[in-house]
Amino acid sequence: MQINERIRGYLPVVIDIETAGFNHQTDAMLEICAVIIGIDETGKLYAKEPHHFHINPFKGANLEPAALKFNGIDVDNPLRGAIDEKLALGDMFKAIRSEMKEESCTRSILVGHNAFFDLGFLYAASDRSKLKNPFHQFSTIDTVSLSALVYGETVLAKAIAKAGIEFDNTQAHSALYDTVKTAELFCQIFNHYEFGSISKN
Repeated sequence: MQINERIRGYLPVVIDIETAGFNHQTDAMLEICAVIIGIDETGKLYAKEPHHFHINPFKGANLEPAALKFNGIDVDNPLRGAIDEKLALGDMFKAIRSEMKEESCTRSILVGHNAFFDLGFLYAASDRSKLKNPFHQFSTIDTVSLSALVYGETVLAKAIAKAGIEFDNTQAHSALYDTVKTAELFCQIFNHYEFGSISKN
């Protein structure tokens, strides 16, 4: 099986975004990570290498102090190595489109924990940057719903614990760490069920 046969011709890409608030139109995107999902010769999904960027707030962006305290991001720290969102998204979209072409996928689909939150910020940033977004405009795969179904949990750390996946709370709310762990959780849930095996009895 090819990855384009698994989810309606879509390429699943796990995304996590750390932000300076909840409003995708006004609040800054500060960190983003993407992990493209592949499929092996046995039909099992696996996570590929992450694409990770620290991002400078766009001009005029709102920075909510409570959000910065929550994620621990020091926006002015030069050691972040932050770049403008247009450059970050341009590099990320290029890698995703290359994979889409190689795998004959029609679109990418965003996989995330509270996926619609990330999709909103991703589309707002791509609109500001005047970049064509490879992700489906409204369809997502949310690991909140998957975790509730399989493990009875909606909080990422608790779902991962139930799944038996190692999780370091001191690294949580880093886009890189959360994306890698969300990808691991997503693959574990999908790989548990044989494709097409659930049907009405």
